[in-house]
Parts: sequence; C-alpha cells; structure tokens
Amino acid sequence: MHLLLIEDDLDFGRALQGALRTEGISSEWLRRASDAPQNFHGTAFSCVLLDLSLPDGCGLDLLARWRRTADAVPVIVMTARAGLEHRLAGLDGGADDFIVKPFATEELISRIRAVLRRCARQSSEQWVIGELTIEPRRHLARLGEQPVKLSPREFQLLVELAREPGAVVAKGALSQRLEPLGEPVDFAAIEVHISNLRRKIGAERIHTARGIGYVLLP
Repeated sequence: MHLLLIEDDLDFGRALQGALRTEGISSEWLRRASDAPQNFHGTAFSCVLLDLSLPDGCGLDLLARWRRTADAVPVIVMTARAGLEHRLAGLDGGADDFIVKPFATEELISRIRAVLRRCARQSSEQWVIGELTIEPRRHLARLGEQPVKLSPREFQLLVELAREPGAVVAKGALSQRLEPLGEPVDFAAIEVHISNLRRKIGAERIHTARGIGYVLLP
C-alpha cells in the first residue's frame, strides 16, 4: 500500500511516516497545496491523508478540485479542528473519512483499511469477487475452497486489480503501484505476471482491454 501524505507540520509528518513504515505502508510526503497533483489518474497512491490547514491554502480546496475531476481516490481528512462544522465540511466536500488530531496510529491504520475496503466494495477483510476470495492482510487467495499459491508479485497484482473489480486498470497505473518507491515495473514483466495469474485463477477472470490494461471480472 502506498499513500500520499499532505501535511505541513515537520514533526508530525516525520512521526506519521515512520509509524506507517512500521506497518509496511509506504508514503510520499508533501507539505504544500501547490505541490499536490492535479488529479490521481495513473498514479500509484491507494489513499490520501490530507491536512486541512496548509501554509498556502486549505485542504478542502484541494479535495474540491479532485472531486470536480471525478477523481475517486480515497481521502482521509486529518485536522486539529474538532468542531462539527469542520467534520461536515470535509465529509460533504467528498472526504471518505475524517480523523481529529491527535490520534492513535492504530486508529488511523484501521480507518485506512476500512476506507479501502469500501472503495473495493467489500465489507470485511475477506474480499469476495465471484468464486475468488482474497485476504490482503494475510496474503491469501482462494478459488472456491481451494487455496491458490501465488508469488508475492502475482498476489500484489491481484490485489490491485481487485480494488476496482469490473473496471479497467491501466498498465501504467499497475506498473507504478507494484513499485511505488522504485522504477515502474516494465510492461512486459506485467504481461508475464498476468499470464501466470490467469493460469492459476482462470483465464476467463482477467480480461485484456487492448492497449489500455486489465479487468478483473466476477
């Protein structure tokens, strides 16, 4: 999992990045609204942690801009403002969740996982897509009742496709998501992993959108 952290406080940002790292979550940290991406199409970010008070603007303005472009990236708003009006403004503005500082890292991690489950249209830690069951935290996959033996890369690829079942996931997005902190994975390597994945879970479950990417079908 790779997150975008937009937070101007140096001490808080360093501490939060370190806490996420211990949970196996990588992140990119920005401190200004002007450095934030215009949209998230084709990026590697699974979720955005957004502070409302930034030195050059308000986080809500960023959120509004992303939602105007129909960008569905999950966004969790972080703020020291505990008032009801601020929570409502964030949620009504398109945030997926809202957490008040200071907070326990464990609570934030739980909220991140809950938001990602909702975005994947799953209500539990077991993602069910047709006959396929995926448990991202346990790195397990089953087809019916039978466990499917996948390499770490194959499992990672399956999870990324399962985040948007029925939707085309572009090759460029996959190449970045598989190695968010390194060089994007070569398209030819992705094709090999997709071929292996089809062999193990059934070729009919992964459709190729020619020239674009892949779709995980129920």
